[in-house]
Amino acid sequence: MNIKALANLLGGTLQSDNPVTEIVAVNTLQNASEDEASFLASMKYKADFHRSKAGLFLVALDFPAEHSRGKNLIKVADPYLAFAQLQRHFHPATCSSGKRHPTAIINNAALLADDVDVGPYVVIEAGVTIASGTIVCAGSVIEKESSIGHDCMIHARSVISYGSVIGDRVILQSGVVIGSDGFGYAWTGKEHLKIPQTGRVVLENDVEVGANSCIDRGALGDTVIRQGVKLDNQIQIGHNVEVGPYSIMASQVGISGSTKVGAGCQIGGQAGIAGHLNIGDGVKLAAKSGVLGDLDTGGTYAGYPAIHHRTWLKVSALTARLPEIWNQIRKKK
Repeated sequence: MNIKALANLLGGTLQSDNPVTEIVAVNTLQNASEDEASFLASMKYKADFHRSKAGLFLVALDFPAEHSRGKNLIKVADPYLAFAQLQRHFHPATCSSGKRHPTAIINNAALLADDVDVGPYVVIEAGVTIASGTIVCAGSVIEKESSIGHDCMIHARSVISYGSVIGDRVILQSGVVIGSDGFGYAWTGKEHLKIPQTGRVVLENDVEVGANSCIDRGALGDTVIRQGVKLDNQIQIGHNVEVGPYSIMASQVGISGSTKVGAGCQIGGQAGIAGHLNIGDGVKLAAKSGVLGDLDTGGTYAGYPAIHHRTWLKVSALTARLPEIWNQIRKKK
């Protein structure tokens, strides 16, 4: 697409002496060629910008004029968001066409829209419903009475256990397990007695679950992942957890049973959250934090146990000085 058309696509302002320049892809500042676009989201990369051979740059509205000589620019409010939009333009989602691999096992009592794709060695059990536009990739298992909405992508070797509810435009990366039994046992005095897990997992629209993540079914009632939630790889969500809309979690987060995470939360990698807690809307939780109590709406937390981020910074700074401080205390004694 020529850069004038790309500017219209992005709703940006074009600055160029040659608006018919053709762009075929998006690449990094370091690797982009003359027929590729790149983006500058931070001026700390301005040296890479000046060295770059890209044929087009996405830059901020306030990009300094002295840096723009001889460059084709599209000025936008958010260069990173514009980059994402361009990537989606040049790499559109795969569309289903109704292909059914001969090795797939599809129960006669399952109901699939005509254009649903089913890959090799997929198993789809009785009572399953899959709506138009969805793709189920190789080796996946969809257990009985589960439902999957429109335009979903179920990547290879995913498992959707019985009775699970998957909304529209949901993406499950490879190896995801939806609806495994929650970790529930009662101690008899001699052994751990397994408690039947009779709830479901409900994923609302536009959820994405990263590779090898597990979301447990509810013990009683449902585990619910609300609209627009994005989960990275290797995340564990316990039974009866509720994650509020548009929250996002980095890899290896673990959330114990019956905890409620609010809307728009941001949780860093390897953070752990104990059970039966309430995490307020808009909470930001640093990587490797351990949450042992409720967290207030809008707060930023870090450490183990998690405390307000500013306090954690002070504690961390003092930790390295503890030997020195201790020696001073001993001398005063």
